[in-house]
Amino acid sequence: MAIDYPTIADYVGHTPLVRLQRIPVANGNTLLCKLEGNNPAGSVKDRPALSMIELAEARGDIQPGDCLIEATSGNTGIALAMAAAIKGYQLKLIMPANMSSERKAAMSAYGAELIEVTQAEGMERARDLALDMQAAGEGKVLDQFSNADNPEAHYRSTGPEIWQQTQGTITHFVSSMGTTGTIMGVSRYLKEQNPEIQIVGLQPQEGSQIPGIRRWPEAYLPKIFERSRVDRVIDISQKQAEETMRALARREGIFCGVSSGGSVAGALQLAEEVSNATIVCIICDRGDRYLSTGVFG
Repeated sequence: MAIDYPTIADYVGHTPLVRLQRIPVANGNTLLCKLEGNNPAGSVKDRPALSMIELAEARGDIQPGDCLIEATSGNTGIALAMAAAIKGYQLKLIMPANMSSERKAAMSAYGAELIEVTQAEGMERARDLALDMQAAGEGKVLDQFSNADNPEAHYRSTGPEIWQQTQGTITHFVSSMGTTGTIMGVSRYLKEQNPEIQIVGLQPQEGSQIPGIRRWPEAYLPKIFERSRVDRVIDISQKQAEETMRALARREGIFCGVSSGGSVAGALQLAEEVSNATIVCIICDRGDRYLSTGVFG
């Protein structure tokens, strides 16, 4: 009898949840980190990338061989490049030129075509250009910012995993906000299990630039974002995010990116205000894709 071996797609999700050991957490609280860098392409974005493609296929919106287009600041692009390689799609990714060289190299390694806009034009221009290319018949935009299949991935996987791993004891969920897919899907699931769970979003302070998270202008606020699903938003400075990221590597052995540092910084701030809580935060990716930027040096 033939053995039905798994494929790499079967290993998206099911990531570890670990507690902090050496960084002090105030007031008897437990701080748990969901290690999304353990996904095959190295970030939490593996979940929605695969979900958006598979659900679009199921609806008949796309089929192998089609060209997909997406605007990305990095992690979604890498995850989509992996998913496109698995599924047999061409992929064009549009991103600001100031993204790290590791991210660009990873996307190219998976076979994606990269198109850059200037740092000044930013993600807003990247998103507009993706829609322009779709209108010109160059491919299909998956649009992580408006696509309900993005938060659906987290409703189906990330949220249930956190609930099961904490045995239902979670009291607070903390996540940096970029497309907002993670916080929307997890919030929806956790609130269905226990409406008292507090959902906390992280955004950069004015003037701070933290890869992967944004303070969106109102006109570009992701359409999947529902304000009612977030109980509180904490502003994090770039300095806080980077210092916490370095502390996680040096004191906990958790090697992650800047937005993950921001998430833990927000969770530690929250721990100063509550007691005997179980706080879960998202470590969205791995630190190796930021080495060339010098943030660890």
